[in-house]
Amino acid sequence: MYNLIMLFRSLRALLKAMRPRQWIKNTLIFIPLVFDEQLTHLPAFLMTLAGFVLLCLLASVVYIINDLSDLEADRLHPEKKKRPLASGELSISLGIAVAILIPAIVFPLAWSLSPYFALVLFAYLALNLAYSRWFKHIAIIDVFVLASFYLLRVVAGLTLIHVARFSPWLFVMTTLGALFIGFGKRRAELALLNENAHNHRPVLDGYTLPMLDQFITILSATAIVAYSLYTFSAPNVPSNHAMMLTIPFVIYGIFRYLYLVQMQKGGAPEEEFLTDRPLQVTIILWGLAVLVVFYFS
Repeated sequence: MYNLIMLFRSLRALLKAMRPRQWIKNTLIFIPLVFDEQLTHLPAFLMTLAGFVLLCLLASVVYIINDLSDLEADRLHPEKKKRPLASGELSISLGIAVAILIPAIVFPLAWSLSPYFALVLFAYLALNLAYSRWFKHIAIIDVFVLASFYLLRVVAGLTLIHVARFSPWLFVMTTLGALFIGFGKRRAELALLNENAHNHRPVLDGYTLPMLDQFITILSATAIVAYSLYTFSAPNVPSNHAMMLTIPFVIYGIFRYLYLVQMQKGGAPEEEFLTDRPLQVTIILWGLAVLVVFYFS
């Protein structure tokens, strides 16, 4: 009985370390499917769903590797010290074993779906490892590399299905949105940790709150303009310009996120997508509006 209890605790700690709450980011893999009007095409949907599962598993490996490399820094952080590896709830040896085993399973399965998909996953993992080793210590570059992870999720979706009319504007908006979230996260960390910021994340020494506010302002304005241009100039949107009706949802979502970052200091503002009710409602309404425009207009 004791062994079963310990096994259950280890599995629970492992699941927590895999951060399933963060898997929401991987839904970006569905963007090509939705915006190419293939959501109702069952083979394409199942292919993308399988890719989503594999991407989630590989992303969890990245989180575990990051936690292993940041153990000492996380133990000094007011929130991250509660993570399974930093707190000792999950053993380091089990974390290392899982970080080796999951890729050994994921990559052959990914190759069976699409060799190009497997290559994108390999690039995702390699870039994450390079980020943990080098890029996370270089101001501005660190956020650009983080943004590339979001873009690779979209590219992964493109490799799984045959896309007829995918708009390059979606790459632009994904990049701008990812940079916006990335610099918002840096601002929240800097505001939360204050003088201890460099002890947790040395790269924060390269940022100031006024600088980050300028970056965020530029990105938010550019993202709104880019999305507005997409809604009436992209070749695959309905010719009746109904897509423009979704612009207010995007503007409010950006403003709400800015409010959460600046008025409610949090360590990981991207998690507000899962906890903030107004933001959740906005995303749901935007998603429903997009489906109506593309599939029922």
